[in-house]
Amino acid sequence: MSDAYSHIDYSGGIVGPRQDPKSQLPLKPVELLVLSMLSAGDRHGYGIRQDIIEHTRGEMELEAGNLYRTIRRLETDGLVDEASGASSADERRRYYRLTAFGRRVLGAELERLRDLVRLGEERRVIGPTPA
Repeated sequence: MSDAYSHIDYSGGIVGPRQDPKSQLPLKPVELLVLSMLSAGDRHGYGIRQDIIEHTRGEMELEAGNLYRTIRRLETDGLVDEASGASSADERRRYYRLTAFGRRVLGAELERLRDLVRLGEERRVIGPTPA
């Protein structure tokens, strides 16, 4: 797949790459983590899984089947694409990358979450974020 000019969304309609990123929100936690890990660069599935385990300090044990189902869903939605992998001894290894639309969706989700954190701070549910 490539950063295509159209893809099928959950409602079955054809949408273009200029679609409003907010239409993909909210992201599921695993989707947010996969997109966040790919924002640093192309990764293979096992590398994404290891990054998530490390980032969550082992609190999220992501089974390979669940990871690849999530990646396929993100590919269908045009957020992730298969990338040409770095030379590797294992030809079967597939690399993935964040598409331009995926980066916009990730940014929109992080902005949405930042607004929720601000609300929690204003309502004194949580303390202010350290500067």
